[in-house]
Amino acid sequence: MKRTAMLAASTMLVAASMTIAAQAETFRWASTTDPQTMDPHAANVAPVTSFLNNIYEGLVRRNADMAIEPSLATSWEPLTDEPGWRFHLREGVRFHGGEDFTADDVLFSYERAIAEQSDVRSWFAPVTDVRVVDDFTVDFVTAAPNPLFPDSIANFLILDRGWAEANGAEVPARDEEKYTTRNTNGSGPFILTARETGVEIRLIPNPDWWDTATHNLTEAVFNPIENAATGLAALLSGEIDMLSQVAVRDVARLRETEGIRTFEGLETRVIMLGFNHTADALWSGAAGTDGNPFADPLVRRAAAHAIDVLAINQVLMSGMAEPASQLLPEGLSGWSAAHADRPAHEPDTARALMAEAGQADGFSFGLRCTNDRYLNDEALCQAVTGMLQQVGLNAQPETMPVRNYWGELREGNFDMFLLGWSPGTFDAEHPIRFLAATPDGSVGTWNFGGFSDARVDELLPMIQQELDPQTRNAMLDEVAGILQDRVAYIPLYTEPLVWAARDGIDLVQRPDNFFMLRWVNVAQ
Repeated sequence: MKRTAMLAASTMLVAASMTIAAQAETFRWASTTDPQTMDPHAANVAPVTSFLNNIYEGLVRRNADMAIEPSLATSWEPLTDEPGWRFHLREGVRFHGGEDFTADDVLFSYERAIAEQSDVRSWFAPVTDVRVVDDFTVDFVTAAPNPLFPDSIANFLILDRGWAEANGAEVPARDEEKYTTRNTNGSGPFILTARETGVEIRLIPNPDWWDTATHNLTEAVFNPIENAATGLAALLSGEIDMLSQVAVRDVARLRETEGIRTFEGLETRVIMLGFNHTADALWSGAAGTDGNPFADPLVRRAAAHAIDVLAINQVLMSGMAEPASQLLPEGLSGWSAAHADRPAHEPDTARALMAEAGQADGFSFGLRCTNDRYLNDEALCQAVTGMLQQVGLNAQPETMPVRNYWGELREGNFDMFLLGWSPGTFDAEHPIRFLAATPDGSVGTWNFGGFSDARVDELLPMIQQELDPQTRNAMLDEVAGILQDRVAYIPLYTEPLVWAARDGIDLVQRPDNFFMLRWVNVAQ
């Protein structure tokens, strides 16, 4: 940052020192993806949920070590006479607009979150009823015992009923713009002051926040910068203080750059390829192809054997990724050691499987990918395209910004697609519920390809309510085996997590890639 030059007069020295302090406490950061909405129930995607966790709050939250802790609820316990949970709410909390927080706001936010227009309905699939006991007590009744429920709603963010209703935002703004697309009224540590889509978002601290602030910011400014080189230049020039998505090719350079600090790890996100399982014909309409070859598990398995994940890791991820065999990373709850092996890179096996499936001559299809969501996502799809083509799977790649991508997938406009998934509960039940359960409006809401397996659907509610760890893990092992045997997806790797900041910036890097301003301090 620029520093004010020393002036002779003492009064001007004081003014200069005040300017320096103000500059030091203004924090600017950038990432490649602009949050597509400010509505907390409209888009269940990390760039939105992460950003809005600075503005809105839930009943519970995750601390720096990812453990669940109280937020708008001070405590919770299982119901005694029926399955479910009772939450005791924090008193004295006010929304940014000055409205009092009560149990009615929790009920309203729940009703909003389960609306047809909501993108977070799956969070509440186990819930049968929500009851306001009094102004500061609310019960969530579940169909069966659900020990993971408090963990599963860590990102269930609460709106004020009166504010939402007064602004015509009773339901989420998923498919249309509403007041909540650009405006907020949370209870969290930061207040939205300005938003220019694709350009800038400005926040200031909430002076009436119920919790003790551990940051020293007077303002936080976010700028989406899609181009990695432009973002890096902004960091190196001091235009921004922190870059929350660093291209892996730049990591070695930044490690050696004076005045810059890198934050490195593995994100709890598996990058995978998915298929259109249910279409009668290829969406791309490739000439000379009858039906949908990807409905055949032999073809899907051929695709898995065609991809060289180790090469992708070395060339595109600088060896910083971790090959993945399942829909969640190794080390998280429910990861199956019995299914640790992923398909080997065996092009000859892939070609034999294609012949067995009656596709010896190969076929063309559409591969859809993002170009601004995951690390090197466009380059990844280009690499995958070349590998698939070697075995007769002639991918025709098309990349696009993430703001357009999810709508295309929801419309079924793909044959194969790229997806990254981070389990919000850090448990294997989460990707099963969202990605592998048969879509019915409440589960399988991100199962774009329509994968369906009766045994998986049977096991899911049993997994959700089982209290015995050994019994539960046995069921999770069975599901992992089914997903591998049927090649529901092709897990590729756990994504590297790299941030960079200038010296003097203290922050916390969580493995879910959520960036929390409440832990940021700028040296003065």
